[in-house]
Amino acid sequence: MLWSLVSGKTVTEGAFDSGALRQTLSTWRRETPYRACIVSSSSMTPYLCRTDLRDVPAIVDLVDVDSQKWLDYAAISRPPRSWLYRLEARRLRRLESALPAQSRAVTLVSETEADLFRRFAQPGRVQVISNGVDLDYFQPRSEPESGCVFTGALDYWPNIEGISWFCREVWPEIHRRQSQAGLSIVGRRPAAAVRKLATIPGVEIVGEVPDVRPYYARAAVVIAPLRIARGVQNKLLEAMAMSKALVASSACLRGVQAQPEVHLLRAKSADDWQQSILRLMDNPGLRRQLGQAGRRFVEEHHRWDRCLEPLGRLLDEVASPSKLTCEARP
Repeated sequence: MLWSLVSGKTVTEGAFDSGALRQTLSTWRRETPYRACIVSSSSMTPYLCRTDLRDVPAIVDLVDVDSQKWLDYAAISRPPRSWLYRLEARRLRRLESALPAQSRAVTLVSETEADLFRRFAQPGRVQVISNGVDLDYFQPRSEPESGCVFTGALDYWPNIEGISWFCREVWPEIHRRQSQAGLSIVGRRPAAAVRKLATIPGVEIVGEVPDVRPYYARAAVVIAPLRIARGVQNKLLEAMAMSKALVASSACLRGVQAQPEVHLLRAKSADDWQQSILRLMDNPGLRRQLGQAGRRFVEEHHRWDRCLEPLGRLLDEVASPSKLTCEARP
């Protein structure tokens, strides 16, 4: 990563560079006549032009605009970290901007991300392929409800920052007024900063679990307090699929079309969060109403078969016989 940084590239390119992977891809290419390939996220895009896949028609699934994520990190960080984040953002944006010329199509997970990408990228095909949720797996359950739950990878910085802010600025007042209520934090690899939150009254660090559904089912309220969020937050889709009352930050809602006060509640300030959660805890009827509306929303907009249908059509187009020239990155 350090060599990548000092040589004018992104830290991301250095972190994900692998000679073994390049060799594997070249071997696959020699053995198999591929009609198309899908490149998942900006970290994998350098392999397009540095392996024998350069002549295979490609779809680059960026999912999110990663360069904007680094800019978001920089905005709430202090030097020197903020300087490094901005440098990474500039270099990664240069890489991202060239992708339409190096691929047949670039896909992103939401219209918000696609609109942002179009503003700086070279001309080319940009298409939205939204996330789905397994509606058979995440089914509503009838169980006694209490407290709140947060789910997510607990070594991922936006999750760490968001739940840490919530536990320190929002939760103490909720626990003071609802002393019987607890907050369960569920997810793999809890960072040290997350583990420390267990010292706050009412907060339980559950960590990794084989099945997250029981924790959703037993919660009166599911929270998504991320202050930095790109794309579509799967935790929102899962909670709505299980008909749970959900409170989410404005950042989490940018990637979905769910309507506040119809499918879920939106909170901005600490006071908003406290009022929204206490309102739901005191009103089982409202929880049920939002939960049912949320389930209908994901059934209509985030079924996997509906979400993946555009990708199937796009693959059919891209895999048609033709040849792509992989241009050098500017």
